[in-house]
Amino acid sequence: MSGHSKWHNIKLRKGKVDAQRGARFTKLSKEIILAAKSGSPDPEANYRLKMAVEKAKENNMPADNIKRAIARGAGGSGEKEIEELRYEGYGPDGLAVVVDAATDNRNRTAGELRFLFMKNGGTLGETGSVGWMFDAVGIVEVDARGRSEDRLIEDALVDGVIDLEYGEPVAAIYTESASLTSARDALRDRGFKISAAYLGMRAKQRVSPQGPELEAALSFLDAIEENDDVQRVFSNLDVSDAAMEALA
Repeated sequence: MSGHSKWHNIKLRKGKVDAQRGARFTKLSKEIILAAKSGSPDPEANYRLKMAVEKAKENNMPADNIKRAIARGAGGSGEKEIEELRYEGYGPDGLAVVVDAATDNRNRTAGELRFLFMKNGGTLGETGSVGWMFDAVGIVEVDARGRSEDRLIEDALVDGVIDLEYGEPVAAIYTESASLTSARDALRDRGFKISAAYLGMRAKQRVSPQGPELEAALSFLDAIEENDDVQRVFSNLDVSDAAMEALA
């Protein structure tokens, strides 16, 4: 039970999350666009949109930017359509990576990602090249502060939950893909503060590089996540507690 929440918390400790405000606004805007595109443009009637708007507000995104993103998602802006795409490939030392992107120019995004993979000793592959190494799951990210690991496990025992990764301040709760929405609602009813809920990928087996290999893997993941079109990155990297403390 390691990987997703640890990587997220490493980024928090290193100040990687929201380090570049402009780039962060771009990613948040795309999430709002996709959320509005997937359902109602009214946040009260579209939970994915509501979470995206709340996250944007928490990051001090101007209200006008939020309104424009919702309008674009609803098809009322006249701008190019944003689409969701998934890329797969290998990073340095055979690290398996799945990348979820949101773009209005798939050729540009594919070219940029191919360059980043090659620059860091990896290879951008075809669809299915590493996907078989992952399970499709629902992922609910929650604020774990104030809850011990035992308390978190007890509180998270709702229908559809299959596993969790404890971490502070963020913990990841895994659900069956089909149960993401119902499990998310049940967790919210139990008092969890939810920062994100989405369909993602979870590695079946993980690798634990050390020393320079670990540094290369983290540098590669940073480079991928910093791309404006990249929304989320899933890998089979496992970082030990000792290595995580060393990176803090």
